[in-house]
Amino acid sequence: MPMKESERIIPAKQSVYLDGPKSRGYEFIFSLKLWSQFIKGFRALHFVGPCITVFGSARFKEDGEYYEKAREFGKRIGEIGFTTMTGGGPGIMEAANRGAYESGGMSVGCNIKLPFEQKANKYLHKCVTFDYFFVRKALLIKYSYAFICMPGGFGTMDEFFETLTLIQTKSLAQFPIILFGKEFYKDLEELMGDMVKAKTIDPTDLQLVLITDSIDEAMEHIKTYITKNYKVKPRKRLWWLFEKR
Repeated sequence: MPMKESERIIPAKQSVYLDGPKSRGYEFIFSLKLWSQFIKGFRALHFVGPCITVFGSARFKEDGEYYEKAREFGKRIGEIGFTTMTGGGPGIMEAANRGAYESGGMSVGCNIKLPFEQKANKYLHKCVTFDYFFVRKALLIKYSYAFICMPGGFGTMDEFFETLTLIQTKSLAQFPIILFGKEFYKDLEELMGDMVKAKTIDPTDLQLVLITDSIDEAMEHIKTYITKNYKVKPRKRLWWLFEKR
């Protein structure tokens, strides 16, 4: 039976109007909150060492294929001497942290305050929780030498495309980006091909991303790039922000 027009409209509880810029006092306090969030992150993560960030959905369960793959990635990241960094929540994030944690590698999470889904997992040596997504995302990128994007939703796509854009525009070094899951990402791969045809990106931009189903191929790609371009140096112990080791 067709719905009545009155049933289609859900009345707002309260009318809210866009009022343009806030007061100077409001903006000043907001800027202080952002500053404090960044300082909090810098203090918490100063000694975590070089990281590889794993992005992915919070909704995959422990018995799923991608959960096991992410867990293996965490283990393999630890084996090459890097810290596994994630968004600190459940699903893929938990799996990658778990793989590192259980195999003796360093496991770190940058969590976010949300009303659902995002609860810090138990496989973290160090966890810092942020109020703002863009602060959290900046910290997930800042400390990493490579990025592994497992299957995920809007959040994972946001993280993937922002990281890719920073590398494409040379705002960030050309660190390896892995899209793991050929079947899952086949439409995205086709879309990026269409971008080339439409000349909205260069054909060489596709070389910034490795799409694979092989953990071995992904890790070899990362190791080759890192050993060719970097020599990781020990972090000097300067506690100018009173960081905790």
